[in-house]
Amino acid sequence: MKVKVDFDLCESNALCEALAPEVFELDDDDFLVIKKESIGTEDEAAVRRAVAACPRAAISLDES
Repeated sequence: MKVKVDFDLCESNALCEALAPEVFELDDDDFLVIKKESIGTEDEAAVRRAVAACPRAAISLDES
């Protein structure tokens, strides 16, 4: 599974980082960085929560 972020929509509000810190973080300039683009089952639940919590719907999962 791959994490996708539409950076045109992303507000870098850090909700995703709070829910899945092993996958997302804000850099020193407060821009979102994907730490792990491909995730396994150990991160799936946290990333799904981050996808659901994103106020701009900027995060998605590519399950193909």
